[in-house]
Amino acid sequence: MKRTSLYLLAALAVVVIALPLLLMLMNSLKGTAEAQLGFLALPREPGFAAWREAWARLSGSFGISLMLALPAVLLSALLAAVNGFVLCKYRFRGERWVGLLLVLAFFLPIKVYLLPLAITMARLGLDRSLGLLIAIHVIYSLPLALFFRNHFLSFPDELLQAARLDGAGFWRLLWRVVLPLSRPIFVVVLILQFTTIWNEYLFGLVFGPEDARPITAALAQLSAQTETGARAYPLEMAAALLAAAPTLLVYLLAGRHFTRGLVAGAVKG
Repeated sequence: MKRTSLYLLAALAVVVIALPLLLMLMNSLKGTAEAQLGFLALPREPGFAAWREAWARLSGSFGISLMLALPAVLLSALLAAVNGFVLCKYRFRGERWVGLLLVLAFFLPIKVYLLPLAITMARLGLDRSLGLLIAIHVIYSLPLALFFRNHFLSFPDELLQAARLDGAGFWRLLWRVVLPLSRPIFVVVLILQFTTIWNEYLFGLVFGPEDARPITAALAQLSAQTETGARAYPLEMAAALLAAAPTLLVYLLAGRHFTRGLVAGAVKG
């Protein structure tokens, strides 16, 4: 009986989560006039006209988001790994304050950083560009070092000391010993970062170049209206699903590794 109740709750949760996606998919296959009649009705003549138009409008921004997310995710994860290793296994003056500042920065909303970053970029004379946007995302991801720090707490000091006795320096120790044993938490950080950067809107709108904005900024500016002024709901639904497709795909392909990584990184300290 208890197992049956758990299955029913799980099924209910799946329905609640999947229902909005199903409604969006269903309405994206309708024509504009048909969508105005009601959201809950099945499409009478399903078609992909809205999907083709959405892709035509967003394909450029889709590529820009990939060019932004891939290097930013990789660089931020590597930087977080290095910082987490230093915070965990090395002692230096002010290390507790550094950890406290990282915890504080982890919970600060993104809006807090906008004005200081904008003023700093203006004083440095930096123009809005994709490279600047990548650098901002990497800097903003510094608190991710806490994930690696907690994971590295489980590493026995004897293992690291043995590698040092064999002549391993800091970088060799990191690349040959630490990172190969950190794949679970590395996958967690990669997934979190990809999701965050792909779905981020404000940084892309403020610091991204006008002619090369990420897909979320382009999606917000999508003019989804017909010639009569009516909302083109199928176009909006198709565009939103296209924008969300990469993150959904990442979670479908790597969701199991994500859960394992969270469990592996659940270390006190």
